[in-house]
Amino acid sequence: MSQSSRTLHDGIDEPLAGNYFVSAYPPFSCWKKEHVPQLESKLEAPLVAAGDTPLGLYVHIPFCDVRCMYCYYFSHANKSPELIEGYIDALIKELAIYRAKPSFANRDLSFVYFGGGTPSILSEQQIHKLLAKLKTFFPWTKVEEATFECAPKSVTEPKLRALREAGVTRISMGVQQLNDAILKQNGRVHLASDVERAYAIIRRLDFEVVNIDLMVGLIGESDESFMESLERIIQMNPDSVTIYQLELPLNTPLYRVLNKSVPAGALATWEVKRSRLANGFARLEAAGYQLRSAYTAARSSKSQKFVYQDAQYCGADLLGIGASAFSYIDGIHSQNLASLEAYLQRLEENRLPTDRAYVLNEDERFTREFVLQLKLGRVHGNYFRQKFHVDIFERFVGPLTYFSNQGLLTRNGDGLVLTREGLLRVDRMLPAFYLPGHQHVRYS
Repeated sequence: MSQSSRTLHDGIDEPLAGNYFVSAYPPFSCWKKEHVPQLESKLEAPLVAAGDTPLGLYVHIPFCDVRCMYCYYFSHANKSPELIEGYIDALIKELAIYRAKPSFANRDLSFVYFGGGTPSILSEQQIHKLLAKLKTFFPWTKVEEATFECAPKSVTEPKLRALREAGVTRISMGVQQLNDAILKQNGRVHLASDVERAYAIIRRLDFEVVNIDLMVGLIGESDESFMESLERIIQMNPDSVTIYQLELPLNTPLYRVLNKSVPAGALATWEVKRSRLANGFARLEAAGYQLRSAYTAARSSKSQKFVYQDAQYCGADLLGIGASAFSYIDGIHSQNLASLEAYLQRLEENRLPTDRAYVLNEDERFTREFVLQLKLGRVHGNYFRQKFHVDIFERFVGPLTYFSNQGLLTRNGDGLVLTREGLLRVDRMLPAFYLPGHQHVRYS
């Protein structure tokens, strides 16, 4: 194997522990506190291309009943009403500070996303308060899509009605499995009956799009139990189904429980997870779904669209508020403080809670959009020629040739298309397209 091929092959090695899912470029480990002043300076002036760039809002609600064994997102098990009320007030203050910045003057939102944690842990009254206050700073008159994540156990009809009346269009419910024993083994607090009850409420209130998240590779899962859950989900008929392969980041409870070493057989291998996922996608397609990315299958043209994802993959700005929330504003990545106490204290001082940032140059912006769009399973060469004046077939001739020979992608006219095997491995492939300074670095 040549040195270049070895480097590419290393990019799809598969250790059981660590991060592999790519959600940002450059990797999080490259983001630094030293870049924060450049972000602060940018916020004090109108953005030159703001009129042509969509703006989204991400709101992080970190509270949970318990932290799932595999969860690597920032979450907080203390959910006292007083703490949540104080957090909502801090969210509103953070958004007010941003709205007063020249960089956000006269900008309208195109999409909104409430993630967590467990956003549906909020009470009906807290939902009313938060959404009404957010709209006083950034009206939703031009919002094309507003997504709210729900956990089955915390769904109630009054909460969902408040969301529907406020303009939420898309519900994403984290189900993961419908086998009660497997759910318990992986630290989930809901049962299959909770899923059925919550789903009936969501459908009764007629949200435009309902997505259900599943996970393949959970502890205790077998080929049969995964497919049994998927069959039950298909019978429920959601608009889209998103399936993630379980990974084992080093900051998860599961990694700590396993005492930083994974006993043989405790977790499904990547080969097993890919096999289950491939079978799952094939079953979804047989049921009338179409793959729209490496993770999601959707039924209709309406649910084929996921604005929050699609807009970001094409360079949209995203303003993230809340503890640990991520933003991307005019070529600058940033993340808020990942400590609830520090986040609240910073807002108490009327200061933005930014913790670290990364200022991308033009080549990094190009690479970022390329690797993110590849996760959709297809990339169009003309898009990058027009926007970045880069020919992707010349720039990436080495990795494209290698992955083509491996049967992971093909060229289709002016486009690149991942094969089914490529879709199953895409997050392992992406580092091969990184700029040299970002290869072989820790992801987070």
